[in-house]
Amino acid sequence: MDFHENEGLRLLVKALLSLEDEKECIDFLEDVMTRKEMMDISQRMLVAKMLSEQVVYNKIVEETGASTATISRVNRSYNYGSGGYEKILKRVKEDRR
Repeated sequence: MDFHENEGLRLLVKALLSLEDEKECIDFLEDVMTRKEMMDISQRMLVAKMLSEQVVYNKIVEETGASTATISRVNRSYNYGSGGYEKILKRVKEDRR
């Protein structure tokens, strides 16, 4: 089965798109993920942000506790993936202005 044809994935995407505010999003994430899963994903987002700012691996390890394997995986996705990290980080940065 093609990943994009997965009914559960489509439902998850629709659910995420329907969230109206930060509290609603946190409530949903707490229900659908374990605390460890949330921490792992939030760590990856922080790693992607730091990579976008050209922070070196050693500093990322020191500040996030992420393994070099995780940093490398995020770096590969950030540079050669579908552009999701870059789009989201740009939007988040614009929202902070």
